[in-house]
Amino acid sequence: MRPSAAGVEHPAMDSNASNRSNGARAVQGWVAVMNTGDAGAAAEIVDDEFVEHANAPFSTDEPGLVNGPAHLREATTWLRNQFPDLTMSIEQIAFGDDLVVVLISSTGTNLGALNGRLPATGRRFAARQTHWFKVRDGRLAEHWATRDDLSAMVQLGVVGLPQRV
Repeated sequence: MRPSAAGVEHPAMDSNASNRSNGARAVQGWVAVMNTGDAGAAAEIVDDEFVEHANAPFSTDEPGLVNGPAHLREATTWLRNQFPDLTMSIEQIAFGDDLVVVLISSTGTNLGALNGRLPATGRRFAARQTHWFKVRDGRLAEHWATRDDLSAMVQLGVVGLPQRV
């Protein structure tokens, strides 16, 4: 426990600091897996019972409850097959009680079938997204994402800009 300025110990302060540290470590691990494609530490990063709310581009269905480590391995393979040079960089990170929110910049070159639907474009993209994670026992247990898929698709040449009138 850490004493306050008045010398009184506050267990909640230590608990929050520990939650933040564990959440930050788990999110950094998640980003490292995405950047390297090495999901060997998936079981330490994500909970076995993981709720995925983020759906893939061109999809309307959320995966829902999944096996966390298997899902992280599959999502990483799926992304890196499309963008072998995918790089995610953490710009900002914020914390709530059991939440970690991260602003990420992503770049990559599309060299594989885009979402299994479109041929590779060979073009690069750069876009931001936010990822919200619920943390349980030091591991990521739930995920929401808000991505700028439209800008990425325009940069990849999948979607054209409308003509001016």
